[in-house]
Amino acid sequence: MKTDTQAKLSHNTIALHWVVGILMIVLLSTGIFMAETETFALYPWHKSFGVLIMLFVVLRVAWRIKSGWPAPVRNYPDIEKKLSKMVHWLLLIGTVLMPISGFMMSSMGGHGVHLFGLELFARSPDPADPTKVIALNGALAGIAHTIHGWAGYTLGAGVVLHVAGAIKHHVIDKDGTLRRMLGATV
Repeated sequence: MKTDTQAKLSHNTIALHWVVGILMIVLLSTGIFMAETETFALYPWHKSFGVLIMLFVVLRVAWRIKSGWPAPVRNYPDIEKKLSKMVHWLLLIGTVLMPISGFMMSSMGGHGVHLFGLELFARSPDPADPTKVIALNGALAGIAHTIHGWAGYTLGAGVVLHVAGAIKHHVIDKDGTLRRMLGATV
């Protein structure tokens, strides 16, 4: 199946939803852990998976532009439709902002960006002390850092709302929305 219908979602929609969703939850969790505990050893992994997820986010946004939003399995009250649209936009924008701001924060801060060891953007070492870096654009790195932090917590709240909505659809409405996202026809 190449397109979404009210009864069944396409394989593309399902795969991109779960890949981006799971990777974002893992990256949000590790990002919070790293920030709270200063576990610097995880940063190369976090950055690599951040670059990787950007590829899937671009595919997901392109797919969403091409196919539009999937129709709900049934008609819902206007307030639920508006809340659903708001949360889905929040998730989509957040999944775009997080890797872009992370890349900008790291590259403009002079720390460089690697994809599992492959240098994508070089580190900018301080000639006086090579263990330190020189920011290429400290103001831009600072703005990106602020966006990355706020977007991370906002995206985390969006994920919680999204999961709560999925549980509501499955447990209270019993409407097949969650089963459809797992590949079933409803």
